[in-house]
Amino acid sequence: MVQVKQKHGVLRQLLGAALVTLVSLSSIAQTDRVYLPELGNSASDVLSNSEEREYAERLVRQMRAFDLFIEDPLISNFFSDMGFNLVSRSDQPKAAFTFVVLDLPAINAFAAPGGVIALHSSLILLADSQDEVAGVLAHEIAHITQLHMYRAFEKAKSMNILAMLAMMGLILVGGGDSDVVSGAVMGAQAVAQQAQINFTRHNEVEADRVGIRTLAASGYDPQGMADFFQKMGATTRANGEGPPEFLRTHPVSVNRIAEVESRIQNLPPVEPADGNQFYIVQARLRALLEKDPQKAIFHFETELEKELSEARKNGQLYGLAIALQRNTEYDRAETILSDLLEKEPLRLAFQLQTASLQLKRGRHEQAISALADLYHSFPGNQAIALEYAKALLTEKDPKLAETATVVLKQQLTLQQNDPALYALYAQAANLAGMEVRATEAIAESYYQRGGLEEAISQLEGLVRRDDLDYYQRARVSARLTDLRIQAGALEDLSES
Repeated sequence: MVQVKQKHGVLRQLLGAALVTLVSLSSIAQTDRVYLPELGNSASDVLSNSEEREYAERLVRQMRAFDLFIEDPLISNFFSDMGFNLVSRSDQPKAAFTFVVLDLPAINAFAAPGGVIALHSSLILLADSQDEVAGVLAHEIAHITQLHMYRAFEKAKSMNILAMLAMMGLILVGGGDSDVVSGAVMGAQAVAQQAQINFTRHNEVEADRVGIRTLAASGYDPQGMADFFQKMGATTRANGEGPPEFLRTHPVSVNRIAEVESRIQNLPPVEPADGNQFYIVQARLRALLEKDPQKAIFHFETELEKELSEARKNGQLYGLAIALQRNTEYDRAETILSDLLEKEPLRLAFQLQTASLQLKRGRHEQAISALADLYHSFPGNQAIALEYAKALLTEKDPKLAETATVVLKQQLTLQQNDPALYALYAQAANLAGMEVRATEAIAESYYQRGGLEEAISQLEGLVRRDDLDYYQRARVSARLTDLRIQAGALEDLSES
């Protein structure tokens, strides 16, 4: 089971604030049908395609460096699949997007240049249905497809997006230094506030309109968007606090909600899905994020006392099983998982959690056998591959570790930017006696988590070895050169 790491609270909040400012910007006139600008439109020329890709990759590595990501593939892949389903029915179905889930307490979501869209964990936990989360994603996708951020920078004139990139680069180079981060956040906010004054409402209304259309085309109930807006207001009133972060960056008025409702009424009705997998993923997120498993147990047991749909009940039971396992109450967890598998024997989440429990109970052969069957049935599935590889490594057997390297190497061809995969591959390769591959994988794991200097150090130590063959030395040297070039570019950026 994936263990959720301790977070750097203050730095996470500061970085989250800096990222949020990227989306609280800019403008375009309202029309019933959105006509995208021509490629020559100046707003679309702020960043080249290669600069967009570079920015998106850097931002993702930076967020990983702050340990913000929810790395669990069952969780992250569910919302990534949801995002790409929406993108495929958007105004720009071939645009590049990256969807991530962040462990941040503020109820929020944001979009950034390069198509990076993030959901905060607290927003997911607040939602009552997958349609509500899909509504948020569709809204953020529209901010990207309608070029709102680029139009904001074009209008503001006081700071172009390249300057914003430099600001974010300083955060990265600063290595998390609080003074550097605070200064960068203040700079971003100063620019954002002026742009917000005149342009935010136009953008938000347009993102609602475009998002509603995308939701309906993707098979989600557009009412989810309106329901979530209303929930935001209700949450604020109930707590007697200021508005949630989502409302600060996405201002919602009574008129705006009414307009959303009116547009929904003019669309053909959508048959709501049962949302089985959403409730399972949501419960998994809660069970893994709660530091005290006893608190999670209390939450799930309290929810199960309510009258719930079958889908919601199964999700709560699954979350309870995870929390019980974390609390070493293995018998109760096993009973719940057995009952769930009897209802849905093909539900992957239940199968993987059962295997995880078997490993915890020392039933390694049984777990490895079950995971091997799953892996051979679905060799491309990341969640299965990770659990199978972890199970193989529990035996500390070099031959089993070699099998794990094969499993993980296949995954790395599909998920080239996943540091958890590289770290696990390094462990497997080391146990299998593949020391060079293990060190290369450690370097890549550092790099994908924003540790550029650490990655360079690993490769520098490796390239000094005198036992590398020609191909190993050429491969390591080429990667080392690439990383040194990136480090030099970041240093130039920090000095400019």
